[in-house]
Parts: sequence; C-alpha cells; structure tokens
Amino acid sequence: MSITYPGGFRASGVTAGLKASGKPDVALVANDGPLHSAAAVFTSNRVAAAPVHWSRQVVSDGRVDAVVLNSGGANACTGHEGFQNTHRTAEAVADLLAISATDVLVCSTGLIGEQLPMDRLLPGVEAAAGGLSTAGGASAAEAIRTTDTVSKEARYPASADSPSEGYSMGGMAKGAGMLAPGLATMLVVLTTDAVLRPEQLDTALRAATRVSFDRTDADGCMSTNDTVVLLASGASGVTPDEAHFTEALTGVCLDLAAQLIADAEGASHTIAITTVRAASEHDAETVGRAVARSNLFKTAIFGNDPNWGRVLSAVGTTDAVFEPEELNVSMNGIQICRNGGIGDSRDLVDLRGRDVTVEIDLQAGSAAATIWTNDLTHDYVHENSAYSS
Repeated sequence: MSITYPGGFRASGVTAGLKASGKPDVALVANDGPLHSAAAVFTSNRVAAAPVHWSRQVVSDGRVDAVVLNSGGANACTGHEGFQNTHRTAEAVADLLAISATDVLVCSTGLIGEQLPMDRLLPGVEAAAGGLSTAGGASAAEAIRTTDTVSKEARYPASADSPSEGYSMGGMAKGAGMLAPGLATMLVVLTTDAVLRPEQLDTALRAATRVSFDRTDADGCMSTNDTVVLLASGASGVTPDEAHFTEALTGVCLDLAAQLIADAEGASHTIAITTVRAASEHDAETVGRAVARSNLFKTAIFGNDPNWGRVLSAVGTTDAVFEPEELNVSMNGIQICRNGGIGDSRDLVDLRGRDVTVEIDLQAGSAAATIWTNDLTHDYVHENSAYSS
C-alpha cells in the first residue's frame, strides 16, 4: 500500500484489454479530500503527448481531484483525435466520480503513434472507478507497468514503527527505459495527507525531482509522456514544516528513482556516478551525465572492464571547470586514475556485482552531484529493437 497509505486517497488497477498480454492496464487514483491541492512537472520534450498537454492545463489552477493512467498506448503524436480522446477519458472519470473533467489529470504510456482503442479504454475506466479502494495502491502500481519487470512503490514513513510528523506520503512509478527526463521521469504519482497549498507543493516537488528523477539517466532518451504529480488531501489535518516535508518527499522520490534504475531494460549493472570537488553543482551534474550517456563507458561496465579512459574522454567533452592533469577517477573505491594519469591497477577493481560506483574528482571546487545510470547490454538492444512488434 503506497499511494493509498496517506489518508484521503483511493486507487484501483484493472485490465481493459489495451495490452496484448492481458495484464492490468488502467489505473485510477482519487483524492477524497478534504483538500485537493496539486502540483506536477512534465517532460521538457517538445514533442509532448496529448495527455501532457491536457494535464498541464488541468494542474495550472492547483486543483486535482483524480488521476487516470493507462499503459498499453502513449497517445503521443496522435493529433486532434488523440487530444479529444484524452478529453473523453477525463470526462468519463468526471461523470463516474461526480467531479469536473477539468480537475482530472490524464497520463498514458506505451507505444507512440497509435490511437488508443477507446471502445476498450472507457469501459476500463468505468471498471477502475467501480473498484476504487483504500487498499488499491498496489493494483494501481501494477496497472501502469509497460516494460517494467516489477511495480514500484514507496512511502513515508517507511513503516508503522518509523518516526513521523503526523502526516504520511506515498508514491508509485513506472519506467524502465527512456529515462533521461527534464523535470520528471516517466509516470509517477505521489500522495500526501498533509495540509499544503499548491504553491508549497510545487516548490517541494521541483526541489525533490531536481536531485532524484532529473538525475536518473538510463539511456539518454527522453519520453514524450513523462509526468510526476503530487496530490495533497489534507486528511491528516497537519501542516508540516516545509523544509521537513521537502526532505521527506525527496526521500520518497529517491527511493522510486533507485527502483527505476534497478529495473532498467536489460541492465546487468546499476551505476552511481558521483562527481566531487566541482566548481558548481551544475558542473558536477554535467560531468556525471556525460559519462552516463557514453555508450563506450556503458558497454565497458557491461563487460566488467574498468576502462577509466572512457570516463576521462566523456568528461573532456563538457564545459565544466577542470584541468585535465588534475582529474581523479575511482571505481568501486579503487583510484585507477590519479592526476589525469595512471593510478592503482585496474585489476584491483571487481565489477562482477550488480552495483557499481564511479567517483570523478575534478579538484576544482566543493560542489558534488550524483547521476544514476546502468550498463548497455545485448538484452537492452534486443528489447528495444522489437518494441513495436
């Protein structure tokens, strides 16, 4: 139970027949209030899907009563008909829940360039509305999966025994590829029963996504549908300290981001690239992202090869402040590059485990940032070469 862990929320997940596999493919999350505050961030891809265009309008007034999500079709690059289908979906939810369509967010994920089968989707929406439950979080998380091998959920506090400040938070996410977002990553719904205004939610959400989902970079490819939405029901009656709430929200987002990378399509290694002693946080992030997007680096890790030369060559393509003869690189704690040259023997580095750490020391300042990525494998190529077939 994640998104329904906080008070004031119900959810469901059903099978509408959008997926050939016959697995669940429609999810619904309802905020029963008494508060209906919301904030959201979306893909910065200029080729945005119809649900993104719709949902940007919906959340602009800071109120959201429900979120409907479907897998099995992205509804991207589908023109006027695609936007009308998004509108129809929102209206169907509104009619079933006796709310306004302009307070219904719509999210879709799946193959780009095909119209959604509305004759299956709309009955699925009706079934989802009928199945709403305070115990429905897990079924909703299951229904938004595409190439994900597992559903992804998180919550605050982490357990009933964990300390809290009188409010709670939950989250679900989907994503296993096209994880290189701007302000979001794939589809994420976050819920809280705290009492917060939309502008407070927006500030907290942007701060949390900046250091979590924005730094999750599986393959350098940005989706047309990325959406992260945060809903507040106010059911706890507690108005939290904003700094504490942002910290708790960031923890939930980091948890979900880690799950996304751990389930990256075909990956055999999960890689944390931390750049330290950078002149600015921007420089640290830029350097880490350049390495994370290097296919040469990613294939080396797949082959358990600690090839630090590929790290340095990627760092050298950036505009970050550094001197080449002062670069240090460590893998799994072994400094294999020292002051831009040969360090400890690369034979000391064992990359056979799932988790890999790379530290890049620029010796140019005091800022740091971590980018999370994965290796490039035969399985990734196979899965994505046959995605539409």
